Amino acid sequence: MQSCLPGVGRSLCLACRQFTPVNKNLSRLQPFACILATQQHRKMASAKIGMANRLKGTEKNIWVEFGKLAAEHQALNLGQGFPDFKPPQHIIDEVVKAVNSDNALLAQYARSYGHPRLVNVLSKLYGPIMNHTINPMTDITVCVGAYGVLFCAVQGLVNPGDEVIIVEPYFDCYEPMAMVAGATPVFVPIRPSKTGSMSSADWKLDPEELASKFNSKTKAIVINNPNNPIGKVFQKDELQVIADLCIKHDVICIADEVYEWLIYDNCKHVKIASLPGMWDRTVTIGSGGKTFSATGWKLGWAIGPQKLIQPMQILHQNCIYTSPTPLQEAVAAGLEYELDLKDKNQLDDCYLYSLAKETQPKRDRLAAMLEDIGMEVTMPEGGYFLMADISKLKDKFQVPDDGSSDPYDYKFVRWMTETKKLAAIPPSAFYSKDHKNLGENFLRFCFIKDNETLRKASIVFKEWKESL
Repeated sequence: MQSCLPGVGRSLCLACRQFTPVNKNLSRLQPFACILATQQHRKMASAKIGMANRLKGTEKNIWVEFGKLAAEHQALNLGQGFPDFKPPQHIIDEVVKAVNSDNALLAQYARSYGHPRLVNVLSKLYGPIMNHTINPMTDITVCVGAYGVLFCAVQGLVNPGDEVIIVEPYFDCYEPMAMVAGATPVFVPIRPSKTGSMSSADWKLDPEELASKFNSKTKAIVINNPNNPIGKVFQKDELQVIADLCIKHDVICIADEVYEWLIYDNCKHVKIASLPGMWDRTVTIGSGGKTFSATGWKLGWAIGPQKLIQPMQILHQNCIYTSPTPLQEAVAAGLEYELDLKDKNQLDDCYLYSLAKETQPKRDRLAAMLEDIGMEVTMPEGGYFLMADISKLKDKFQVPDDGSSDPYDYKFVRWMTETKKLAAIPPSAFYSKDHKNLGENFLRFCFIKDNETLRKASIVFKEWKESL
């Protein structure tokens, strides 16, 4: 090796692990490394040390930016989807009971795939709804939130090179989850069939467009029913179109149904897994947090045939392993309580049904505020959210350009949060790159809020209207 430094002597280079020339003037006790070798290895390290390639393109997160923006400007937050009121008292009591229990095992690891008490009551609750006998030990898996179950579904069932059809608008984690699995997301939008104020039922999938997305590479389709952010509840005939295509092309259906109990206007929620031929190819996602207005508990589950659930369990055992035992115990006890009321047909007292009745007036109240200021509302049949068309407000004032290349709804929400102290979410975040134009003239508002929060919102909108 030729000398790269003046002087003589050789020492083990800590960078390249080879003997290299050393400057005689340096202390013998000091670890020596060839400067050129160190620089070379630093360059190598910068290329090797860092984020995995499969995560590239998934960095941006809508909740981080707009949650921070709302906090910075102390804005009334009608953006992120969570209730700002307490869960029902009986479920809170069950958590306290589980934590204080003399049963020491309730403070220890639960069964990896779900606390036995929880999976058993889930089996009893959903078996009749899905028209199928559900084995609680093989047909159900429990994870940290519906988010965690979705991740296990996509990573456990999808291979690199597969295609995953995503019905849009979609909850924003679907696309990055498919990308991390090495799959290609393929998008098909629900489009409004008319303009102006409407029902979420007026948003439709085009059957021919949907059919064109299926091919030999299609491994799965992801649907959200009720849909976030539109609030659309898919009717049985609409689900049958999806089911027929899944059966024809031998495709898995991942059905995100976390808002299943929040159904309004006497609309009926139908599980696609209940349709003929669909149990064997459907993973149905549910949420304890959404069911009991306790989103911070982060407890979700998936129900389906063993051949689809087992791969999810394998992934789960190698990443999360298990979910918090006291929360599983509490949700299990809560569901047992609600199931008993349901079986007795005491639906007015059953939280599975009473929450929707309590929430529908909140929806109507917020919708009236938005329409009064000039927005046109899509009245949701289900879920937490409503979409408001802001097209007619564009002529009344000029939203300043914030210098970004983001769609209009991003700029509008930033402006509204900063100047009106009211936070929402830009719906174009729930569309693919090529379809963001379908969402950029809307805002997404969350209406499952305390009445005091809605009262404060009414003041904001009143002052806003007076300034127009």
